[in-house]
Amino acid sequence: MGQTPARPISTRVDDSSRAAGAPRAFARRGRVVAGVLTLVVALALTGTPGARAQSASPGQPAQAERDRPGPPLDKKKGFLRSTLARMTLEEKVGQLFFTSVSGLHANDTSGAAANQNRYGVDTPGEVVTKFHLGGVLYFANNITNPTQLNAFSNSLQEVAVGERSGIPLSLTIDQETGIVNRMQSPATEFPGHMAMGATRSPELAERAWTIVGKELRAVGVNWNFAPVMDVNTNPNNPVIGLRSLGEDPSLVGELGTVAVQAQQAAGVSATIKHFPGHGDTEVDSHFGLPLVAYDRDTLMNVHVAPFKQAIDAGVDAVMTAHMVVEVIDDELPSTLSREFLTGLLREELGFDGLIVTDALNMAAVERELGLGQDDVAVMAFEAGADVLLLPADFQLAYRGVLEAVRSGEISKKRLEASVMRILEAKYDRGLFHGPFADPEGVETTVGIPEHLATADEVARTSPTLITNGGDVLPLDASEIGNALVVGPSAANTSSLAGRLSQQGLNTTLLTVSTTPTAAQRSEATAAAGSADVVLVTTTNARGNASQRQLIEQVAATGTPLIVVPAALPYDAAFVSGADAIMVTYSSRPVAMRAVADVILGVARPRGLLPVSIPAADGQILYPFGHGLSYSGP
Repeated sequence: MGQTPARPISTRVDDSSRAAGAPRAFARRGRVVAGVLTLVVALALTGTPGARAQSASPGQPAQAERDRPGPPLDKKKGFLRSTLARMTLEEKVGQLFFTSVSGLHANDTSGAAANQNRYGVDTPGEVVTKFHLGGVLYFANNITNPTQLNAFSNSLQEVAVGERSGIPLSLTIDQETGIVNRMQSPATEFPGHMAMGATRSPELAERAWTIVGKELRAVGVNWNFAPVMDVNTNPNNPVIGLRSLGEDPSLVGELGTVAVQAQQAAGVSATIKHFPGHGDTEVDSHFGLPLVAYDRDTLMNVHVAPFKQAIDAGVDAVMTAHMVVEVIDDELPSTLSREFLTGLLREELGFDGLIVTDALNMAAVERELGLGQDDVAVMAFEAGADVLLLPADFQLAYRGVLEAVRSGEISKKRLEASVMRILEAKYDRGLFHGPFADPEGVETTVGIPEHLATADEVARTSPTLITNGGDVLPLDASEIGNALVVGPSAANTSSLAGRLSQQGLNTTLLTVSTTPTAAQRSEATAAAGSADVVLVTTTNARGNASQRQLIEQVAATGTPLIVVPAALPYDAAFVSGADAIMVTYSSRPVAMRAVADVILGVARPRGLLPVSIPAADGQILYPFGHGLSYSGP
């Protein structure tokens, strides 16, 4: 690993100081629109999409509809041109917008109040029809189980292909694995990006992301907003952290590119995010506007490098970051910056796939710049974005783009360039040929034993042993009378205790608050005095004084103490008095079961730190690549 550049301070942009110097951000209508992106398409007319067939049962397309032949594979260009030529202006603009809906099925009225508030209609299907949507973004509240999601996807596709244009939907999700994981058990769950970084294994990454792709496709999802390509060089980063593969651009680039290729081989478009790299910020763009001030070499060689590797490997899409990088554009966040999206991403890096904004309802663009959602949508599109994701005021954003095209502010050529990219991506992922997901494929694909075994293998390979004073680990269950396990439910401490007990260790579980109270700390200390060994889980010891005090009070009893940071590994620098520290990078049940096995020697620790761990004064305590081990399988 090369030297990590010094980290500048990242701050929220001061709106008052920006206003006078940034007329583009505050008066879009008055600025001169920079040159538009051109796309020359050599096409010939052919083909039309098939007509709608009625569904044989609620939520599932009829057999005739599932078997409907798609356009000829050898006449792609002509088919796409024919489709584009038949589209109305409203249909073209609709293809640019991807948004969320309330409900569990195209015809579900349970979310009518929310849908009426945002879209003026009752059901998810009516949202698709009214705005001719290009895509729908699923959240966890759209999912009860994989079978339901399969039916939901098929019902939405039936609505879309039954419309005049016959264009199927991009059905999207944030299935990053780890802490951002919309489709959960019984689907296969993995520990997450940073845990994968600790494995250092492209082979495990390929197997894991192939599973992610197959399971998403089985439920009808054809586009995943993953992997995260941010290089987490800042331990204080409030929004990326565990979502990153690590702090080393080479590691992030290698494993992230494997994730891209594996998903796309499974038929799911991959998205690398958040361009040009969100790994060195101290403001969460969901709540404020980050600013970074590093130089161009740091930008390109550290943060952009992994994106370039995935672009060269053929990634379908790049998601933008809502952050100001002064060296490229000191006025606008990259999502709204032509210098970033057209200049750097399109022209310099040579990316010709889909550019999708991060959610436009995030405060970094929705509130911090003082812009209306119509201005935000138009500015992002003019900057070079193809897909406008989740505007806070959807109808205002949609009308804003529509009016900008009608007025000539957005040219027909620019609009059709993005629409053609979107149609081509749908074609290349087989949506015109087969938009529906086989209901029978859910049971044979999602959460099957083979997939769960791979998740277990990833989870067992990632735990990193930071310290092991007096070789306290591994524990021998036959020699321990009573083990006390203490920690918050947020760390899934019960999964750790349950697995230890299952493996033969006599275990007592004591659940405390995420911020342990004085009474809870006293209770844990008293229980520790009569235990043979104590295990304490943490979720944010570096930022939570009560978690640190709990560890210190338990350590003072003299009972052997093992601390298990179940989130960011940086907690290891703030643990005082522990005999051993074992990092999991995840509190998912699969990760907590795995670390229990490693603690008992059922598996040996093999993980290596994907980030360096600094002390409070910035000195590195545990370097990138650190990791102890002991004998075991």
